[in-house]
Amino acid sequence: MRATRAKRLGKKLAAPMAREEFEVVMSLNIQRNDQVEVISGADRGKRGRVLRVFPDESRILIEHVRVVKKNVRPNPQKNIKGGVAEQEAPVHVSNVLLVCPSCGPTRVGHKFEGDTKVRVCKKCGTELTATRKKK
Repeated sequence: MRATRAKRLGKKLAAPMAREEFEVVMSLNIQRNDQVEVISGADRGKRGRVLRVFPDESRILIEHVRVVKKNVRPNPQKNIKGGVAEQEAPVHVSNVLLVCPSCGPTRVGHKFEGDTKVRVCKKCGTELTATRKKK
């Protein structure tokens, strides 16, 4: 019933219920330093290492993928020359697949080993661990 019709009929409308606004952030199957392959978009087929993960936006930054040009202003205090610089832009997580070392691009599953949750390749079942860089 629309508000105008309700007024004509002399009925009261219930006040809209106040909803608590909250944001649900899904955990990502992809971590920093993982090897991923782009499966859709202009950079389809490119592989690269994950540089940064943005879980709130469901996006990741991949090395040498989705390179955009950015105009940079000169800043003599920070020793920055002006001009056009190239940098990577974030890619949505749904457009990439994790690369399994043994069988290639694959989806990610999970299994528990004791108390720890481990990422597993859906094709061959091997454990997927992110390669950590030594400092």
